[in-house]
Amino acid sequence: MELRVLVVEDNDLNRKLFCDLLKAHGFAVQPVADGLAAIEEALAFEPHLIIMDIQLPNISGISLIESLKLDERLASVPVLAVTAYAGKGDEERIRAAGAHGYLSKPVSINGFMNAVNSLVDKRAAA
Repeated sequence: MELRVLVVEDNDLNRKLFCDLLKAHGFAVQPVADGLAAIEEALAFEPHLIIMDIQLPNISGISLIESLKLDERLASVPVLAVTAYAGKGDEERIRAAGAHGYLSKPVSINGFMNAVNSLVDKRAAA
């Protein structure tokens, strides 16, 4: 079974990089540029993992994570926050919203894939 990853990222270059990396590692990928469309896309795509930028136009990634966790169909899907927010307390706030993983930008390829694989492995083991 091909594992599905929803990538919610408004920056075109970052979204393409994340999607290309995931595809190269055998994941099925659904990119989303608009955070407001993320929940609808997640419900249709049924991802095994959601990669979420925190600084999105129109809606904060933190609010979006909280909304995902309130939907019983999506609540169990792990979320990896990938963000430029790397200030004091940011990781704690993002994890408190429901993110299972946190990476600050810029990300390394190995760090990104290790975080993805860790979250997918945890879900498969659960």
